[in-house]
Amino acid sequence: MTAPADHDFGSFVTTARSRGRLVVQPRMGFGSRARMRVGLERTRQAEGVTVGTITLDSYTRVGDFAAARAAVAQNLPLNGYPLLAHGAEATRALLDGVQDETFPVQVRHGSARPQALFAELIAAGLHATEGGPVSYCLPYSRTPLRESVRHWAESCELLAAAGGPDTQPHLESFGGCMLGQLCPPSLLVALSVLEGLFFAQHGLRCISLSYAQQTSAEQDAEALAALHRLAAEELPHDVRWHSVLYAYMGLYPGTVRGAQRLLESAARLAVQAGAARLIVKTAAEAHRIPTIAENVAALELAAHTAEHSRPEGPGPPPAEADGTVYAEARALVHAVRELHPDLGTALVRAFDRGLLDVPFCLHPDNRGRTRSLIDPRGRLRWSATGDLPLPRTAGLPDAATMTAAGLLDSLTFVRRAYDS
Repeated sequence: MTAPADHDFGSFVTTARSRGRLVVQPRMGFGSRARMRVGLERTRQAEGVTVGTITLDSYTRVGDFAAARAAVAQNLPLNGYPLLAHGAEATRALLDGVQDETFPVQVRHGSARPQALFAELIAAGLHATEGGPVSYCLPYSRTPLRESVRHWAESCELLAAAGGPDTQPHLESFGGCMLGQLCPPSLLVALSVLEGLFFAQHGLRCISLSYAQQTSAEQDAEALAALHRLAAEELPHDVRWHSVLYAYMGLYPGTVRGAQRLLESAARLAVQAGAARLIVKTAAEAHRIPTIAENVAALELAAHTAEHSRPEGPGPPPAEADGTVYAEARALVHAVRELHPDLGTALVRAFDRGLLDVPFCLHPDNRGRTRSLIDPRGRLRWSATGDLPLPRTAGLPDAATMTAAGLLDSLTFVRRAYDS
């Protein structure tokens, strides 16, 4: 049984973008092969331009393949697709008649040690995935960053070598989604670009750069403009790339209407700021893992909103591409690149010296001297910059120390705004 290769995930997305269409994508994964196939088929049939997702289960993400196999053998529920437990041939059968040049599929995982996952997805006829040496290490594991960099270098080279005349392997940086919330946009932009540079250094020529919707639509538009400008300046000219926006990844609204309003705002932002792809969230996010029907409803709502967000005449003026977010992100990227020609070595040194430092991140290799807050305009700002090489205007020197109550208030900011 052979499954058609995806015939270049990146080209599919950029072609849709050139035609004025936003690609919408779920974060969907099921333990059962039959249910996973139905999920892909329903995604393919949804109204709008869609791509498929196979999100892996927690056991597989952390390398506990024995536990994943035991769960499959005992027919136990899993929170994602156990790729290695099912095996490449079974996954090829799952994809047969579903994945083709009109419907590429991406594997999403969460692993700091992804070599086995990359080898298996390639064997199954899949060539698009996501993550990164920083973005899949610091938030999700205790793996030393130095080890994650090595594992990801090997994985990138493995994926790059799987390309052929009909297929360009694609890798998406998760760097723009660090911790999901309360990370100032300039750091998200910088990490996404730095991971893109890491991918390119290890042979990949088709990538995407991520950014997660935050607390201010105006600031998010500026951040996406900064991401586009910085990527154009820093990435090698032979690397094809697009940007992907994630609907808000923090505490989601508790009401159906609030969740829908938040997704609609993400779709409008994606269109107006020039993102090529949108990762949706559903109205069930605040309560449980969404069903297939709920995922399809979210895809169609996002696609419908996107189609009705395109101005008939001259649109609003574009967001500043050279504003605060760009200045800060550029300073971070350049400071890291100056540390060493090898991006992996540079990233390790940057975190060791505090030149990169993620607020509220508890990983041992993160210094934890930076903090952020939501200012009165709803924008995410630095309240403590630690040793970050930022312009003097970056921090808020008079900001009050974050209390537990203040942190809770910040974490629920978006929920309260959209549920009200």
